[in-house]
Amino acid sequence: MKIAIVKLSAMGDIIHAMVALQYIKQANPTLQIDWIVEEGFVKVLEGNPHIDNILPVNLKALKKDKKQLFSQIALVKKYAQSQYDMVIDAQGLLKSAAVAKLLGKNRAGFSKSSIREGLASYVYTHKVDIAYDANTIDRNAKVMSEPLGVHITPQMIVDKEAFLFYEEDEVLEYINPEKKNIILIIGSTWESRNYPKEKFAKIADALGENVLIAWGSAKEKEDAQWIASESKFVTVLPKINLNALKTIIGASDLLIGNDTGPTHMAWGLNVASITLFGPTPINRVYETPINKVISSSSSVNHYKLDKNDFSIREIAIDEIVQMAKGLLNA
Repeated sequence: MKIAIVKLSAMGDIIHAMVALQYIKQANPTLQIDWIVEEGFVKVLEGNPHIDNILPVNLKALKKDKKQLFSQIALVKKYAQSQYDMVIDAQGLLKSAAVAKLLGKNRAGFSKSSIREGLASYVYTHKVDIAYDANTIDRNAKVMSEPLGVHITPQMIVDKEAFLFYEEDEVLEYINPEKKNIILIIGSTWESRNYPKEKFAKIADALGENVLIAWGSAKEKEDAQWIASESKFVTVLPKINLNALKTIIGASDLLIGNDTGPTHMAWGLNVASITLFGPTPINRVYETPINKVISSSSSVNHYKLDKNDFSIREIAIDEIVQMAKGLLNA
């Protein structure tokens, strides 16, 4: 049996969906699983033994050049020649539903009441019902597994095996074998999701370990360099790709970061983490003995997130430091 999974982006969403793969393959060892993804996130999936083929698309290019539409349709139709027995749209957007429709006739996805772009559900022949404000990982696990007759429980998700893989990279030279190694993820897609750089610097000083900052944009690099200028314990990593990012996180003792894709990598690698939340709901993640969250006192509406909610800035430094020390000494 061949299935195609459509989960195009973003990094955190892809990671949250990947957890289901090990249980799907456990139940159906001979199943062929292909994954259609935006080409910028291919390296997140690379190395996973439960994925047979990673099939990249570049739908993001359509924002700048509408003429790319025809070449992307042709590419998806080429992928459809594999004649999939089932296509699972784990994204629930109109564009992902369109990709699913091109890929095969037997299509599964979220029900109309379970997604923001409800019209997408009309494309699916099998509809999965789960509350839109339910835990994000539970939602992904259910839409991936239910159409295949597999049941994934919350305890199974907590007990998961690490599912992100990488080839070792020279970035490992930044790991200090004589200290605890802590990764800071200081950026995100919204400014209101970012914990203040001034507080990150004080956290680094309070912990006194080998603190490494990964960055993905010019602004993040600038902020990282400022933090390093304020704390002797901080080193700014060079620009690295996603494989190297997985490598350095996988080798670290703790990651502290905003609610964003690279932070969620720690959970996928079974590395200790503290995720900081302000304007986004904490049920985007699972709390485990090693994966913790700290949120502001802000009330979050799942259906209408407030990008002007900067309450993350109120989270106390001491709360983060004490939690970090507990995880590092566990």
